Amino acid sequence: MSLTDLPPCLNGSQTKRRVIPLSSRVQPLLEGHFALHDTLSMAPRTIQMLVKRMATRAHISRPVMPHVLRHTFAVTAIQKGISLPALQRLLGHDRFTTTEIYLNLSLADVVPEFREKW
Repeated sequence: MSLTDLPPCLNGSQTKRRVIPLSSRVQPLLEGHFALHDTLSMAPRTIQMLVKRMATRAHISRPVMPHVLRHTFAVTAIQKGISLPALQRLLGHDRFTTTEIYLNLSLADVVPEFREKW
């Protein structure tokens, strides 16, 4: 897995740069785009429509928005054992308390880790 440094975000802080890990399946798709363009400029509404279209193709009936994907990524990353400082950096949070909202772990997540450590 490699890291790609994207141009500043259009939403939120205009000066923040995001580092996004790309899977081996996604990386060639975006590299093709960035070979032709310097930025990935899409309006927020365009991204919302793309996410909705992908959810429909995947037969997901619940409402899906880009932020739901971000939240799902964060919770899954925690469940897979990513450190909170690493997740904080990936999500672009300035404060640790902002990242803490993703710590809604269930007993099914906590008990195996406890048994592993003790």
